[in-house]
Amino acid sequence: MLAITSAAYNPYIFLAIALLLLISVIASKASEWLGVPALLVFLGIGMLAGSEGPGGIWFDNRPLAQMLGTLALAYILFSGGLDTNWKTVRPVLKPAVTLATVGVFLTAVLVAVFAVLFLDFSWLEGLLLGSVMSSTDAAAVFAILRSRSISLKGRLQPLLELESGSNDPMAVFLTVTMIGLLKNPDLPWWTALSSFVWQMVLGGMLGFLFGKIIIFLINRVRLEYEGLYPVLTLSMVLMAYGFTDMLGGNGFLAIYIAGVCLGNETFLHKRSLLRFHGGIAWLMQIAMFLTLGLLVFPSHLVPVIGSGLLLALFLMLIARPAAVLVCMVGSDFNWREKILISWVGLRGAVPIVMATFPMMAGIERSEEIFNLVFFIVIASVLLQGKFLPFLARLLKLDNPADRQCRPPLEFERTEPGIRADMIELTIAPASQAVGKRLLELHLPHGVLIALIRREGEYFIPDGGATLQPRDRVLVLGETNSLADIENRLAGGPKKAEITC
Repeated sequence: MLAITSAAYNPYIFLAIALLLLISVIASKASEWLGVPALLVFLGIGMLAGSEGPGGIWFDNRPLAQMLGTLALAYILFSGGLDTNWKTVRPVLKPAVTLATVGVFLTAVLVAVFAVLFLDFSWLEGLLLGSVMSSTDAAAVFAILRSRSISLKGRLQPLLELESGSNDPMAVFLTVTMIGLLKNPDLPWWTALSSFVWQMVLGGMLGFLFGKIIIFLINRVRLEYEGLYPVLTLSMVLMAYGFTDMLGGNGFLAIYIAGVCLGNETFLHKRSLLRFHGGIAWLMQIAMFLTLGLLVFPSHLVPVIGSGLLLALFLMLIARPAAVLVCMVGSDFNWREKILISWVGLRGAVPIVMATFPMMAGIERSEEIFNLVFFIVIASVLLQGKFLPFLARLLKLDNPADRQCRPPLEFERTEPGIRADMIELTIAPASQAVGKRLLELHLPHGVLIALIRREGEYFIPDGGATLQPRDRVLVLGETNSLADIENRLAGGPKKAEITC
């Protein structure tokens, strides 16, 4: 049996890490065939490799697991912020923020009521369990949808993306507050309100500030080697989290907002940095889920199967729908959309990581809370994830998703003086460009249609090429001319940068 108990050099530990990472990457393909998120596959590999599995790796280092989980969440949230398109999420900002704050709080309270009535928890213990379970994981949702080539209609996708990216700070705050109240019962509960306001306001302000600082450094510091730019952003992510947390702000919120600010601005080496942080996010997800899988003892899950299944069903069928209905009172989302939003509240990595907080703090029943949370996450992904595509089709809220591809031609800003960009657009059926030759479009000076993708094949067009509906065109041009081209070709101001 291989035991991971110290930091001493051990070649077998390195070999085990390499094998686990390799197996996880290969096994991620199986998640598409099975129709379940990759996170569940990673968790399963970690459990099989653990002390009670055939791998026999003994891992019980909770401080290391918590530190790795926090580090992983930081880079995952930053990458999620980079991928958040502000133009897309701005119309759903109010309902998404309401779900990420009020919705999280209501979910925690409802879970606490269930825990007090049926699991013999005290109110503070129930609120702690509810706080740990209160955040959702849209990454799991969209992994399932991509595996079935499905996307969600209208504003559903940006709403769920923004909610899941912004609800983790609220869940972390509630969890830490409940731990503090359990350790110090005489502490007035209303002091948490001022702490919440201070954490969120400071986290938001410092996140915006650090986002601008990162943009300034990338564009102004002329590094000799391109490979140093990813090192720069990696260090700034940790600095944003550490500095904000040191001042009493919410570090996770700061990181996410810094990522949003950065992702919606123009800066040098943008596409290469986006890909780099996408890879780092995947590495962090794999490392985090493998670690959590190693940390859990499957035999300890058996006693909580009954209570865990009941709580999972309560969370899916009552707590999450009730929170959604309350938060979306007065919104213009119809009943079908509200049903789907209620069902999409899958639990993922964050609840498991936060379940280690009570264990580190020495809270009574923390072991039971961890095992309950671990079981509920598995049940949530299996049950909600399995029926999500069916429910989306039943409610007629699904769209066939285009197969994502990486165009063979790219444009990268490597110098500050470059005032051009490249975008990829889909020719809308109602576009005025349909049926016209490129010569007849009278494109402005400095704009060039470099490639056209039709029926899965790219070709270089000449002036006589005729545009057809659903053509995907790569347009290279001066930045101030591209907005007009988007309106004329795509039939609207929707930007489609080449990030696939």
